[in-house]
This record gives sequence, C-alpha cells and structure tokens, in this order.
Amino acid sequence: MLSKSILSTLKGQLLLGLLCALLLLAGLVLGMAWQVGKVMVQETNMAHMRYEADLIADEVTQQIDHRFEALERLNRILGMSNDPEWLGYELRKNDALLAWFDAIVVSDSNGKIVSDWPTLIGRVGLETSELEYFKMLKGARRPYVSEPFVGRASKRSMVLVSVPRLDSNGRFAGFIGGVVSLDSSGLFKRLATIRLGSEGYAAVSTATGKVLYHPNRVLINNDTFDATTIPLLDLALDGWQGDGVGKLLDGRIGLQSYAQVWPANWVVGLFLPLEQAQQPLSGFIHKLWWIWVVAAALMMPVLWWLLARILTPLSRLEKQIGYVGLGRRSYVDLKTNMQELKQVASTFNRVESERQQLVEHLQEREAFLDSVLNASPQGMFVADFGGNITYMNPALLEILGIESDIPMEAWLEQIHNDDRSGAKDMWAHSLKTGNDYVRQLRFIRSDKEMLWLDIHARVVMLSQGGHSLGLVGVVKDITERREQEALQRWEAEHDPLTGLLNRRGFERRLEEAFADFQKTSTPSALLLFDLDHFKPVNDEGGHALGDEMLRRIAQVVAWEVRRSDHVARQGGDEFGVLLPSCTLGQAQRIAESLRQAVSEVSVVHEGKEYTVTLSIGVTSFDETDTNVEDALSRADAASYDAKGKGRDSVVVKLAKAQDPMSIFE
Repeated sequence: MLSKSILSTLKGQLLLGLLCALLLLAGLVLGMAWQVGKVMVQETNMAHMRYEADLIADEVTQQIDHRFEALERLNRILGMSNDPEWLGYELRKNDALLAWFDAIVVSDSNGKIVSDWPTLIGRVGLETSELEYFKMLKGARRPYVSEPFVGRASKRSMVLVSVPRLDSNGRFAGFIGGVVSLDSSGLFKRLATIRLGSEGYAAVSTATGKVLYHPNRVLINNDTFDATTIPLLDLALDGWQGDGVGKLLDGRIGLQSYAQVWPANWVVGLFLPLEQAQQPLSGFIHKLWWIWVVAAALMMPVLWWLLARILTPLSRLEKQIGYVGLGRRSYVDLKTNMQELKQVASTFNRVESERQQLVEHLQEREAFLDSVLNASPQGMFVADFGGNITYMNPALLEILGIESDIPMEAWLEQIHNDDRSGAKDMWAHSLKTGNDYVRQLRFIRSDKEMLWLDIHARVVMLSQGGHSLGLVGVVKDITERREQEALQRWEAEHDPLTGLLNRRGFERRLEEAFADFQKTSTPSALLLFDLDHFKPVNDEGGHALGDEMLRRIAQVVAWEVRRSDHVARQGGDEFGVLLPSCTLGQAQRIAESLRQAVSEVSVVHEGKEYTVTLSIGVTSFDETDTNVEDALSRADAASYDAKGKGRDSVVVKLAKAQDPMSIFE
C-alpha cells in the first residue's frame, strides 16, 4: 500500500521516471557498447577466419599441385609400357612417393589396373572404365582429383589424384593415380591444428557437396549430408568464396569463411558459432551492468530529496489539472509567484478553451463529411488520429467486397502478406508525422480475387489553431493497369515462342553480370550456340514443325542449366546461356551436358524423324574485356570454330593473354 501511495504522487512518478530514465540510459549505453563490441568482435574473428581459410586453401592447393607434378614425373619415367613386372619394378624404385600417397596405381587405355604399389590383393585387374574419374581423365585428358569413394580392394574412403597417360600422338593410353586416404592422409593435417575456440572447426568438401574432412568423421563421404542446409556453403559449392554470417549444420548461427581449392575443385570452410565468438563480450557487458545498478542505487536518496524540494508547488497544479479533467473545474486558477507555473496554467486554460470549441463543432462537421463521402462514387474512408478507420463509404465497401460491420482487424488480414507489414509501417509514420499516406498494395477479396489498390490519405487540419482531426483517404482500383504494366515488362524482355529471354533481356543481364565482374571479380561464363541441321526441319516440315523443335530445345536447355542461369533465344535458331558465378571448367561441363541433351531431342513429320545438334562456343569474362561485346565476340567465334570442326562439339575460347591451363585451376 505504501508503494502505491508513493507512486500515485507526482514526486513518486517523477522519481520512478527518473529511475527508468537512468535504467534506459544504462540500457542504451550498454546496448550501444554491445552492438559496437559485437561488430568489432565479429570483424576481428571474420578477418582471422578469412586469413586462415586463405592460408589453408593455399596450402591444400600446393599439396595438390605437388602431387600432380610428382605423378607427371613418374608418368614420363614409365612411358607407355603396360608390362606389370617392369611397372612394378619402377614403382618400387619411386617408393618415396608414398610420403604423399597411400598407393600408386597404373591403368591401361581400357581402365584396367595393370600395376600398383604397395601391392594390395585384388587391386590389380580392377576395371575402372565405368568410374567417374576414368571418364573425366579420358575425356578431358588433364590432371584430375576424383570424387571421394570407397576403395573396392582396400574398403577405405579415399580420393584419386591422377594424370592421363598420352602417347606421342596425344591418344589416351590410361592413367597414373595416387590414392590419398581420407582417414590417414596428411593432406588435411593443417586443418587439425586450427583452433577457433572450443566449438569452431574447419572442413573441406568437394564442389558436389561430398565431405572430405570434418571433425565429425561420420560426415566424411556420407551421402546423407545435405549442403543446402547451410546457405553460404551452398553458394561456395557454386564457386563463390568469401565470408559471412549464416546457419550452421546444427541449426545455430555462426561466422563462416570459404576459400576455393581450384585445382581439385574443393571448398575449404571455417565455422565458428556466433555465441562463442561473443562470449567474452557478454561477460564484459554483464559486469558493466552491475556496476551501473550499484551506482544508481547509491544516487536514489539524493534524487528523492531534490525532487521533494522541486515538486512542492507542482503538486497543487497537478490537483487542479485533475479537477479540470474530472469536470469539477472549467479552468486552472493557480496562486503562485512562480512565473513558469503561471505560464503553464495560462497555456493549459487556452488549450482547454479551444478543445471545448472543437467538441462543440465536431458533430456538425461529421454530419457534413458523411454526406460528402456517401455521395462520392470514389472509394473513400475516414480515420481518427489513433489510426482506426471509423468510416468507409459504400463505393469502398463494394470495391473491397466487405460489409460495414466487419471489424477492422478482420479485413486488414485480407491485405497481401508481402504488403501488410510495409503498409502498417507507412500508416504509423503518416500518423506520427502528419505526412500524406501514399501506398499501392494488394488486397485479397473474400471471393479470392486479388486487387491492386492505390491509396492516398491526407491529414485533416482545423483552420483555427491548426489541430488535426484525423485522415481522409481515397482508394482506387488499379488492378487492370498493374496487370497491363506487368505484361508489357515481361513481353519486352522475353521471346513469345519459347518463353526464354530475348536479345534485349539477355543483354541487360549480361551488362549486370559484367558490372559484378568488374566490381568484385565474380566469375561468369557465356555459352553461344545455334542449331546444326535445323534448316531441313523448316524446309521439309514447315515453320510449325520448326517452332515445335525450338520450343522443345528451349525446354531441354532450361532444364539442364542451374536455376541461377539465364537462357535466351536471341533470334532464329541462335541461343545464349549466361552462367553467373561459374568457372570456365564448370561451364565446359554444362555445355557438354547441353550438347548431349539436345542431341536426343527430335520431332516427327510424315514418318520422318528430325534431330539437331549444337555447336557451342564457351568463354568467360576476362580482365582485358572492356565491355560485354568482347566476351560475346569470343563466344561467337568459338561457336563458328565448333561448326568448322564438324558440328556437334564444344569449343572453349579464352582471351589471348590467358593461359589455356587456367580453366582447370
């Protein structure tokens, strides 16, 4: 009871307000310290993680390059011989390679293992012709690091670092591979030394999402691991490298940093839970909070005494204002010598007099406004200055398809989810500042029809005194106009036959990708191609058959590429594909899949089946490019080269100053 009595007085309330102000100030200061400290801690940890990720990626890259070089030297020593005894003798002589590999294997041109060292029963004679790494080596004829697999002979998780064996004419004669065990290899020993607190860790995966190294060894080469659960990792698997804050594998939010190991097409990632990174800062803020509480408690008696002295005359003014509010008095009559209090009393009496005048004229003004709004064919509404809509005219009720007795909270839920929050925030801003409310939003009628509405509300001010009564708004149905504008925007950038981007839409996205490349060096690849043998389809089957072939090919191409890629029909049988955040090596593999997929598309006319092939030119943005036309010219020239080689092929063309080997780095 005593505490209630104290708080019911102006002195008690001011003291409580002062205490709240001190607590709020403490909260603001500590909050600002927390925010600034959090940013500093996050930036410091992120810089350290970025440095460690780059360091690890560089070290793993060097490890892979050294292993490629060692295998190339061994390749030159072994030559083209497939004699098991001689190969075994030479492999034993190069026993020092076992410091880098768990085993060395040699295959013939058909993928059969003809020799290994150290010898493992069951490994010689294994057939690898249907395995992923043999196909890649035979097709690309470049050094290659395989996807992780379980050895059929050793039953251990491993990867194969391999180089092709090529005869003097450049024909594929098999491969030499170094087996690197994921369980015992020193390839990732640097990652075991990484210390990111008690819960931070480093990991390595392939670009396909297979885990090569992780503190939780259950995840290594585990097919159940889903990289899409970690959004930043999913980006890194597409070639992105950098750092950020996002969800970790266990669902927590953490700091993440990624770097690419280009020769092996691997991704190095460092992960640190956010709460651990902020743990030292939270302890510091906790100590500051208790220091502030103790200081505030010591100040309370002094503040109580000061307020008692200051508020003695104010208590009388408080009582009289209360009586006016209760209707016991019509004005304040304060007997005091304090000029400030006299001014407050005078101002209060003037405001109260104006309020009484407003109340007297309010009913008359409301009646006039109701007549105007009811007669208007335009949708209109009235809202008080608390934000509540108190009236909607018949025209607006008909537009929205609602009854006048439906609560405001009910029909507000019919505003589209994507527009509701922004509309409410703008409404609160207009109420606070007195500015006009101008907004376009979507409204779902009870019959499920979606409307686009244009709303313009204005604050109503009294001419005498400039006081606000609320807002009056006009609502227009602009659904038909918005639909027409959206259709025109889509038609301006899309091909009507295939639904793909047209030349204009494709060039706009090329310019955007090129701008990203110039600003952040984000790699993007470009594919240009037209259809081989398409003329007979048009000549013999007519344009209707040709259009059907174009539509089917457009569907196949759009299906084969990534969701983030842009496919365009630039005119006739000419197509283009923009691959953002894509390396040239990845682009070449995508081009091969497109060539294969389109070769299986066919149309039939009068019993005759027609097929087409693709002559694809592949390139990427280069630092020497001054505009997108440079890349387009290279891709176009590569497409013509593909046709010159007999069609149905993929040709990669680089900038003149670029090393051809760099597409595999």
